[in-house]
Amino acid sequence: MLTPYLAITVLLCIAAFLFRRLSLRQQVAQDDKVIGNKHGCLPPPVFKNQWPLGVDRLEQLFRANAESRLMEHFLGNFRQMGSTFMTLFLGNAGYATMEPANLEALLSTNFNDYSMGPRREVFFPMFGDGIFTQDGQAWKDSRQILRPQFMHRQYEDLSIFKESVDDLIEAIDKNLDSEGVVDLQPLFFGFTLDTTTAFLFGESVRSLKASTSTGDQTFAEAFNIAQDYIAKRMRLVDLYWLIGGKKFRKACRTVHEFADSIIDRNLSRDRTAGDQKQFVFLDSLAEHVSDRIAIRGQIINILIAGRDTTACLLSWTFFLLVRHREVLQKLRAEIKRYLVHDSYTRKDLLDIRYLQNVLKETLRLYPSVPVNTRSAVRTTILPTGGGPDGTQPVLIPKSTGVAFSVYAMHRRPDLYGMDAELFRPERWDEPLPMDYDSINAKWGYLPFNGGPRVCLGMDFALTEASYAVARILQEFPRLGLPPNEKVDIVGVEKQTMTLVVSITDGCKVQMTNYEAKHR
Repeated sequence: MLTPYLAITVLLCIAAFLFRRLSLRQQVAQDDKVIGNKHGCLPPPVFKNQWPLGVDRLEQLFRANAESRLMEHFLGNFRQMGSTFMTLFLGNAGYATMEPANLEALLSTNFNDYSMGPRREVFFPMFGDGIFTQDGQAWKDSRQILRPQFMHRQYEDLSIFKESVDDLIEAIDKNLDSEGVVDLQPLFFGFTLDTTTAFLFGESVRSLKASTSTGDQTFAEAFNIAQDYIAKRMRLVDLYWLIGGKKFRKACRTVHEFADSIIDRNLSRDRTAGDQKQFVFLDSLAEHVSDRIAIRGQIINILIAGRDTTACLLSWTFFLLVRHREVLQKLRAEIKRYLVHDSYTRKDLLDIRYLQNVLKETLRLYPSVPVNTRSAVRTTILPTGGGPDGTQPVLIPKSTGVAFSVYAMHRRPDLYGMDAELFRPERWDEPLPMDYDSINAKWGYLPFNGGPRVCLGMDFALTEASYAVARILQEFPRLGLPPNEKVDIVGVEKQTMTLVVSITDGCKVQMTNYEAKHR
């Protein structure tokens, strides 16, 4: 039992600690106020909560996700509040923006003022340590190891893609039903997995050739399950640890086992008979990183980037093409016009302007990573969004999170015209409203991020997607919308949001040459 003297001493210590903490907070707030006044900062609009502590917003998020309309929900928030606003959740302030000038500050000019925040802790059970969960010197080192892989001379002749595209076309043909309909989305995920493993690790897992009972199929299912959990953890911010459990741990374990199998299969392989000029990421990684768990983390990080983003780009491209027949016909004609021989190269594909416009427009409407976040490591400034007219700078206190939505920004009429919601590749050959402002022109289109963390694989992904689209259109003379599929307004279809945005109901396409191929 505490003596009266000891009890008083303990209470005084607690009071001193709390007073000290309050004093520090007040001092920080005062320092922040000085910074804010110096830069003319004013607060942005505040998203008002209906329930205490903003619990209603969490309920809305999870309900929108369950109804496959999360991006529609976020877009609605921006249309209601404006291009930059503040939120309050569990007593903590956060900011959301879709303003190009603010994205320039987040991703480039004030790059060192921000970190990835809690991403490492949220992602770690599945990702481990890798380029997408790292900050600072560790991230720079990872990027330096990976950079030589994506010099386009590594894939200029397209040979790295050929086997996987051949397998993809065979898989499409094999999976056509009695009406000539196939769901392309899962096949694209298999194709990009095969291409990524071939390119980065020296040998493809050839998942499209595998039976559905094999480990590669189990990996794909576990991959999707784990990503779904990761996405839910991200939405809870500091309470991410509430999302987990046995199913999540099992999925992560399966992903880790798959990555380990890649290490075992490829590091022990004799490459003396292969192409000595080809840079193999796994070999370079093993030279720089001796720890097996660290190698595994890097592999998983790169697999996610290489597999998911391009698979979604291809899925959305064909989803849009079969709903816009005039675009499909024009694209087919352009491919026939420019690719007059079989030995075409990366440059030949990138020179087909309309093909690149189709991919660019698809990425505008459906950027693979539609929402992202940063966390301030020191008190900093967003250049715009504050005050009554939304033009004043906004103070971002240390440790505050900032979410930015490329998906919402890409649908702004003041950047892309009044038809910004429509799929119209021709817009990229016309003057756009954003072209009249240098910041908007540079930062108003960001499907591959920007600044120091711009995607290293951007050219590779566009080349891979271009080649797959061209080969499919060459192989299948007619593509169409299945009889029971609807043609809705772009953006109202059901979407599944994990780390990327995919099509909830799949990308179903009718290959109307089915009868001819199987007579």
